[in-house]
Amino acid sequence: MIHFKTDEEINTMKETCRLAAEVLLMIEPYIKPGVTTERLDQICHDYIVSHGAVPSPLNYRGFPKSICSSVNEEICHGIPSDRKLRNGDIVNLDITTYLKGFHGDTSRTFFVGSPRKKSEKLVEVCRQALQKGIECVKPGARLGDVGATIQQFAEGHGYSVVREFCGHGIGNNFHEEPQVLHYGNFGEGVEIKKGMVFTIEPMINEGQPDLKILPDKWTAVTEDSSLSAQFEHTVCVTDSGVEVMTRLEGRTLF
Repeated sequence: MIHFKTDEEINTMKETCRLAAEVLLMIEPYIKPGVTTERLDQICHDYIVSHGAVPSPLNYRGFPKSICSSVNEEICHGIPSDRKLRNGDIVNLDITTYLKGFHGDTSRTFFVGSPRKKSEKLVEVCRQALQKGIECVKPGARLGDVGATIQQFAEGHGYSVVREFCGHGIGNNFHEEPQVLHYGNFGEGVEIKKGMVFTIEPMINEGQPDLKILPDKWTAVTEDSSLSAQFEHTVCVTDSGVEVMTRLEGRTLF
């Protein structure tokens, strides 16, 4: 069942969403060759806790860290470790904060050092795919419109869309209804209505969409070892359109 948020709930959610966005802004200077993903996790953890919040991923269904860090061929749910980032890597940091009873969820793919041209193109297409998906959100539209738009755009650039993972409703719970697929057909799916709050978080692969889960039972990687990128925002459906709750005004990251 979809929980439609009241204006009061949405105003409270804006605080946790703003904090999650600020974590991505804060961590960017630390992302450079030689840093470990475990160090990035610790910096983000300390920042979140210092602002009176809790990192939602920590101990969620047994996840052992405070953020997800997914490098190169890792699609999502990468576990921070002593792995050192190298020049030319791409890394997605997925941040979810829990503040005043609500979760806020966002992620961004960063370049480590000097980006490779093929990485730049993939990451930019993924970023644009998210934005185009967001632009579909308005009362009366369908969630299928969001997925179809993302799929059409990504595949039009020669990339593929991961199908095993999707966006989701969010609020008092980390994951709620509805599921937000990043592929599909126009005019199909749940009708979008005012008060819905959900994430859109396309995962775009350089190669095929197939994936496998590593023995840690969390990290998803591309089966063909190709690069994968992801961007994510939490959005709220308004009377006439959409508000991106994890986008900082005047300090737009993506």
